[in-house]
Amino acid sequence: MTSTYLRLALAALLWGGTFVAARGISQDIGPYSAAFLRFFLASVVLIPLVIREESRLPGLDFRQLMAVILLGLSGVFAYNVFFFSGLKTVEAGRAAVIIAANPVFIALFSFLIFRERFSLQKIIGIVLSVSGAIVVISRGDVHAILQGGIGIGELYLIGCVVSWVAYTLIGKKVMIGLTPLVAVAYSSVFGALFLLPGAVIEGVWSSIQTLNVAIVGSLAYLSIFGTVLGFVWFYRGVKEIGPARAGVFINLVPVSGVFFGVIILGEKLSSSLLIGGLLVLFGLVLTNRTAGEAAIQAKLTD
Repeated sequence: MTSTYLRLALAALLWGGTFVAARGISQDIGPYSAAFLRFFLASVVLIPLVIREESRLPGLDFRQLMAVILLGLSGVFAYNVFFFSGLKTVEAGRAAVIIAANPVFIALFSFLIFRERFSLQKIIGIVLSVSGAIVVISRGDVHAILQGGIGIGELYLIGCVVSWVAYTLIGKKVMIGLTPLVAVAYSSVFGALFLLPGAVIEGVWSSIQTLNVAIVGSLAYLSIFGTVLGFVWFYRGVKEIGPARAGVFINLVPVSGVFFGVIILGEKLSSSLLIGGLLVLFGLVLTNRTAGEAAIQAKLTD
């Protein structure tokens, strides 16, 4: 179980870096083109990994095919078009605050659809974790965020939340018959195919010809670390501890995003970052301890 938590935490830390990488890319490349290149490169890596692990590319029955198509449409196509579109006008920190709403809605719909346990302790843990993420990004001034209003960029990022909730919950069903690696590989391939027409219309081939070292490096980070490692580790967590508990780790994303800003951009390490980070970590511990204690109690009563 410890390794599961570690992978989820690492996935969240890697995703924090995607805000820095995507913010730069979105200024020079259209959202369809950027998302297509990300998942095309990820697919090129994922397919050989699947063949190595499974000795072949597993076939899909009709139900599985429809499910991975939905994964491609939600977590790859829709999420990334919204993601890159939103980051054109919304700074990375503010975007991360909106994305921090993910765990709340994942937990809520896990309760409504899968009847996952939704105890008071879990609610407190989720609230603390989300509150910590907001403190980190707002630098302790939550009112300043509320004064900004909701623009088109913010609406795009709300679309990210909806898309990721769907991707997470659909994934729970898909992985009854597929490994996390296979599910992510198929969703990446289908997502890239769905993104291709929009990328062609945007002029992706012209964009490729003008790529510089910084954009290539950012695309490589998004593909390898943000997608191959991040998605697979997250889905393993969803499979092993459920979408609600795995989703709480997403609150580490804005914290890691600020840390990347400190390391890469030389931003100041503020007290709000430290306080918010502690709230996020305490919320994670509180939320996951609920299920852990229940499992131990059930074991003792067997």
